[in-house]
Amino acid sequence: MSDLKIFSGRSNHLLGEKIAKAAGIPLGRLDIKNFSDGEIWAKFSDNIRGDDVFIVQSTQPPSDNLLELLILIDAARRASARRITAVIPYFGYARQDRKDQPRVSVTAKLIANLITEAGTDRVITMDLHAPQIQGFFDIPLDHLYASAVFSDYFRLKKIPNLAVVSPDVGGLKIARAYARRLEAELILIDKRRPKPNVAEVVNIIGNANGKNVLIIDDLIDTGGTFVNAVKALRENGAQDIYGACTHPILSGNATERINDSELTSLVVTDSVPLRVPSPKIEIRSVAKIFAEAIVRTHNNQSISTLFDIDKDKI
Repeated sequence: MSDLKIFSGRSNHLLGEKIAKAAGIPLGRLDIKNFSDGEIWAKFSDNIRGDDVFIVQSTQPPSDNLLELLILIDAARRASARRITAVIPYFGYARQDRKDQPRVSVTAKLIANLITEAGTDRVITMDLHAPQIQGFFDIPLDHLYASAVFSDYFRLKKIPNLAVVSPDVGGLKIARAYARRLEAELILIDKRRPKPNVAEVVNIIGNANGKNVLIIDDLIDTGGTFVNAVKALRENGAQDIYGACTHPILSGNATERINDSELTSLVVTDSVPLRVPSPKIEIRSVAKIFAEAIVRTHNNQSISTLFDIDKDKI
C-alpha cells in the first residue's frame, strides 16, 4: 500500500493518528498554520503525486475547520494526487438539510457542492443527521454507522428489561435496528421544535414504566433536547437511563446540563474532540471502522458490511 496516504487536518488530529495506526501506515506529514490575520496556509510535506490520498477532517464549528478541509483538498489536487477522499467523521451544517421556511439556505447541499468543487473524488462520513444528504453529493459517498461500536458495548453490559428510545421520528429506523439487535422494546418520543436548539416533548409513544432505557441520537449540541427526553422518560417511570450519541458537539453548558440530569451514563465517539470531560460521558473510538473503510476503498473492495443497518448488521 505504498501509494496509500492518510493525512489529518487540525479539527481532530488525534483521531487521524488513530486511524492511520489502525490502517497500519504512518500518518502523512502536513504543514498547516495561520497567518496573523487568521488566514489558513497548508502544504503537504510528503510527495503525493499519483497517490491515493485520504484527508481526515471533521467540520464542527468553527467554520475554519470546513475551510481547512477545502484548502487541503485543493492543495492535494494541485499536487497531482491520483484520487482524493475526504474522510469527514462529523459532517457539519447537516441540520439545515431542507428549506423548511422562506428565505433560508440549504447548507447541507451548499457544503456538499463546496467539497465536490474543491476537487474531492469520494467522501467517507459517519451518521449523517439526515440520510438523504447522501443524495446531495454528485460523487460517491460511503455512509458509515457508529452502531457497530455502540451495540457491542451495550450488549456486553447486559442491561435487563431494556427499551431503546428514538428521540424523534427521523431516528426511528436506526433505533429499530438497535432494538432488534439488543432484543429490546422500542419507544418513540414525539416532540416539537418551536425554534432552533429548543425542543419540547409532546408525547412518549411506548411504555417506559419500569424499563431501563437507551436513548439513541446522532448528535447532542446544547443538550436541551436530550436532557428534556431524560426528564420525560423519568416522569414516565423509566429506571436507569443511558444514552448513545455519535457526535458530542456539546456546545455552551451542555456538559453541565448532562451532569445535572438523571442520566446514568452517556457513550459517545471520538468523531469530534470532547470539549469538557464528564464523569457521566465515556468515549468509544471509531478509528478502526474508518481505517477499515479506507483500506477497503484503496483496494477497491466492498465496504457495505460497515454501514448495513437494514439487515442484522448494526
